[in-house]
Amino acid sequence: MNWMFQKREVKPSSSPLLDKEWRPVPWNAKAEYLQFVRGFEPFQPHNDEKNEEQCIRILLHGPTGHGKSSFINSVDTILQGRMTGRALADTIVGNSFTKKYTTYKITKGAHGTFYPFVFNDTMGLEKDKGVLEEDIKLAMMGHVKDGYTFNPHSTLSTDDLYYNRNPSLNDKAHVLVCVVSAARVHLLSQELMTNMRNVRREASDLGIPQMAILTNIDVACPEVDANLRNVYKSKFVKRQMEVLSASLGIPLNCIFPVKNYHSEIAPNDDLEMLILMALKQMIHFGEDFVNDCKCT
Repeated sequence: MNWMFQKREVKPSSSPLLDKEWRPVPWNAKAEYLQFVRGFEPFQPHNDEKNEEQCIRILLHGPTGHGKSSFINSVDTILQGRMTGRALADTIVGNSFTKKYTTYKITKGAHGTFYPFVFNDTMGLEKDKGVLEEDIKLAMMGHVKDGYTFNPHSTLSTDDLYYNRNPSLNDKAHVLVCVVSAARVHLLSQELMTNMRNVRREASDLGIPQMAILTNIDVACPEVDANLRNVYKSKFVKRQMEVLSASLGIPLNCIFPVKNYHSEIAPNDDLEMLILMALKQMIHFGEDFVNDCKCT
């Protein structure tokens, strides 16, 4: 009997998911990561003659409505063990809901004690209506006092009451975090990308480490919405991370996809694990920067 063998054409998989995670996640290590964050203590930089306790300052920036305030609330929720909403956020896409430069401390244990890291929220980047690049740069250098109201048309002047003439190391940003929605990366204008690159370039000149948070991964990808553990299997999410990396110049290993608390009213371990991974890296970067910084 003669057999006819035909070569089958192997078509590329049309599945939206990879066979395995391209970045391993210790999904069952939430308690370990929480222990790290809760055990992180105030410290003194090696060369700080004042022997002053140092706080890690994490400065968030990015386009309007991409989840900066929601990320702060999500971290606060995780560490408080209950839903919080101190950083006011808006679900309507439009003008930036954040108007003032605000420092958010997170309460730790007894009343009056706080975690040794803080978040600074900024007005969103938006054409003609958002924060100016120069104001973000001044904030990085510690020249902006808490409570300053951002003006989309003029930068903070040196004679303003909210201008800090002599910033200490504690006033300066120690980590710069760009926050971008995975569902809207493709909608960002070239002008906005240029703004964010310029801010990143200034941070690099100051020696400040940079990261990016990719929010709304559940909105962007149905497979991730169905199961958060698909985040590093999702081809779409990986592509958005690669686009953001190529556009801003931030290395892929410094970009963390997350889902902020939004509709949930009960704790979600997988959601919290992704946020804790990002938070731990922010703390490491900030501590390294402070210890390496030469106080003048």
